[in-house]
Amino acid sequence: MNSLSSQIVHFVQRYYVEPIINDSGYNPVNTVTWAIVLGVFIVLIQRAFRRYGIEVNSRFILATAPYIIAGSSLRVIEDAELIDPPLSYLLITPLIYILVASVTLLALFISRRLTGGYRLYSAVGISWSALNLLLLIREGVQHAWVPLAVVALGSSITGCVYILLQILPHSLSMRRCALSVILSHMLDASSTYIGVDWLGYEEKHVVPTLLIHTAGSAAVMYPLKLIVLLPLLVILDESLRNDRDIMGILVLTLLVLGLAPATRNTLRMMLGI
Repeated sequence: MNSLSSQIVHFVQRYYVEPIINDSGYNPVNTVTWAIVLGVFIVLIQRAFRRYGIEVNSRFILATAPYIIAGSSLRVIEDAELIDPPLSYLLITPLIYILVASVTLLALFISRRLTGGYRLYSAVGISWSALNLLLLIREGVQHAWVPLAVVALGSSITGCVYILLQILPHSLSMRRCALSVILSHMLDASSTYIGVDWLGYEEKHVVPTLLIHTAGSAAVMYPLKLIVLLPLLVILDESLRNDRDIMGILVLTLLVLGLAPATRNTLRMMLGI
């Protein structure tokens, strides 16, 4: 029994605790675990929003966007070692997602209670993001061109995808939400490409790392993301067109999964961290 307990402790220590303490990135075990946790979280959020009458529409997503920036910049604050352990562990996956989600939901429900809208909610997110960015910029900017390059590349690829989808037959409704998701992930792919191929950074996620090493270039992230994203968006559009609640939650989730790492990568490169 003691042997089994020690094996369990060793397993948890190796695959969950050490990656947080050492900030060593992802492994196959915690990658699958965090994906499952994310799925459960999506279901719980969808039920909570439905209960309290919160509709995840374009207005809500726009008001939530500053919190994505705030969370990503908070992660860069840890990368810059502006906060010491053990407090800094709260700014590493998955704890940072719990922290940011908690603050976001608290701000949302307080705003709804006080004003009935999203104006206060959005203002809190913008203020939080601005504070984080000011703290980071004070550390010094090394590569001011990086944000411009990421936005230029990401926007150009998104524009090309849009043009191709106008020419080629497909069943995807190219609404703003679909384009926003594609843009967020093309920004992520661009930040990875610039970081790995131009500035010598390393990818931490399991599958992208394998594919980048196989292809010899992080440019593989562009087709990889499109191969996954486009069919997924078609499936969501066709199967959830009449279920706006879950559709909105999933679109927001996809935006977070693209924009959050894109923002973190871009800020790190800009600051030379």
